[in-house]
Amino acid sequence: MDFARQVLLFVRTVDQGSFSATARSLELSPSAVSKQIRRLEDRLGVRLLNRSTRRLALTDEGRAFYEHAARIAADVWELEALATSLGEDIRGVLRVASTVAFAKAHLLPLIPEFLNRYRELELSLELTDRTVDLVEEGVDLAIRFTEQIVDTSVVARRLATNRRVVCASPAYLEAHGTPVKPDELADHNCLRLYTVSSWNTWVFEIEGVKQAIQVKGNFQANSADAVYYACLSGLGIARLSTYLVGEDLRTGRLIRVLPEHMNESSDILAIYPERRNLSPKVRAFIDFLVGRFGPVPPWEQSL
Repeated sequence: MDFARQVLLFVRTVDQGSFSATARSLELSPSAVSKQIRRLEDRLGVRLLNRSTRRLALTDEGRAFYEHAARIAADVWELEALATSLGEDIRGVLRVASTVAFAKAHLLPLIPEFLNRYRELELSLELTDRTVDLVEEGVDLAIRFTEQIVDTSVVARRLATNRRVVCASPAYLEAHGTPVKPDELADHNCLRLYTVSSWNTWVFEIEGVKQAIQVKGNFQANSADAVYYACLSGLGIARLSTYLVGEDLRTGRLIRVLPEHMNESSDILAIYPERRNLSPKVRAFIDFLVGRFGPVPPWEQSL
């Protein structure tokens, strides 16, 4: 077995946790797997794994080698999956979860075009801002923001930058005044989200120094969509994504607050359980969204 195959076998063995599990997945014998790992160690001149009768453990050298090898292996397996999927029919049910506000504003308008392209595909879409267990709930992929990622084992692909601004309706600002410094937000009704606590810490930049403000107010909701409509109605000041308020800022329905101090963004991500053997329908949907949202998303082009 050549070096490249030994490296891939090593990565799979670490991921699987044992020679026997790796052997079963590849239809090999455990001794054959063990022998190839031993030959890889001999070739490198270092021990990569400590073996016992019950488990395998990475040595310090093995851990360093694995970190680099795993990235290479992931690219190889992704390329293999892509090559395998070429020419395959994209069919079946694609199960997608998305945050409510983003789906309503930008995902749902694209669905007809996508399903028109893949006529044998059925799309099942759940709009939710709660944490979704992709594997447990059988979701193929989810559209999420950086702050929502709590499971570090998922694979994420960036769709677009999620730039945020602080804004309020003209009616609210006329009635309560416009803050000119971040500290003055303490005297205003700030609209909040309770699903992710970090969203209620608004970060501003003052003379190159970042200042975090923990905002307060008499209204909170579990969805940015609800906060958006509360802001439009004149209830208070909100920090909202430009994908949601871009048109309102252009038409004057909402006014930016503290624009010279606000410089905060995260990423809009497509997340899925694992890179290996990514199904053609998931790949097709992600590639479609990347094509529609990048490199400059449509909601940012005229701001």
